[in-house]
Amino acid sequence: MSVLTEAWHKLAGTQPVPAAWVVAASGVAALAIVFTSLTWQLSRNVITIAHEGGHALVSVLSGRRLEGIRLHADTSGETFSRGRRTGPGVVLTAAAGYVTPPLLGVGSAWLLAAGHVTAMLWLALALLMLTLLVIRNAYGFLAVLATGAAVFAVSWQASSVVQAVFAYGCSWFLLLGGIRPVFELVRRRRRTSDADQLGRLTRIPAGVWVFGFAVLAVACLALGARLLVSHIS
Repeated sequence: MSVLTEAWHKLAGTQPVPAAWVVAASGVAALAIVFTSLTWQLSRNVITIAHEGGHALVSVLSGRRLEGIRLHADTSGETFSRGRRTGPGVVLTAAAGYVTPPLLGVGSAWLLAAGHVTAMLWLALALLMLTLLVIRNAYGFLAVLATGAAVFAVSWQASSVVQAVFAYGCSWFLLLGGIRPVFELVRRRRRTSDADQLGRLTRIPAGVWVFGFAVLAVACLALGARLLVSHIS
């Protein structure tokens, strides 16, 4: 019971406002990771997990039958679901991928602005564990498991300063990392991309969908950044 009590206090409680250098350093680190080719190739797996997780969640909420997620070593992913091939459910499912990472970034920034560092980390861990249940290939399983293990280790064992740096870094990374794939989509769009699928489903040109993804990602970055720095004196 003492362990459960301690866990509850960590989850429900708030943590001290971090120093300004924590917010700044974590933001600079996330920026460097996202816009450096070598680190992006590795860290992009996290964005792909969020992207495919968004497809999976919306497919379930829209009444489709989720069959699973596959993640690949080239940082691409696929989400499989069954249901009608047309209609709002399949449109929402297809649209969910690119919008999920920046929206998660805003959600995490809101929790951090309220002082809920541990709650933000544990919510991320819970989402990763749910994703793990629907992974259908070995690489994807290892990628999600490794990401979840890192979040768990920091949230349970690390000092409050390390937790704050990690949590703020994750939030910045989701906000910034949610933008880069959209602009990569502009440069290297394939007919199998989410935007092209949405174009065929809705008769709205794929370019309009890409523009919408970009506007949302930039808006989320602006809002998330404001939340992350608003409570820093």
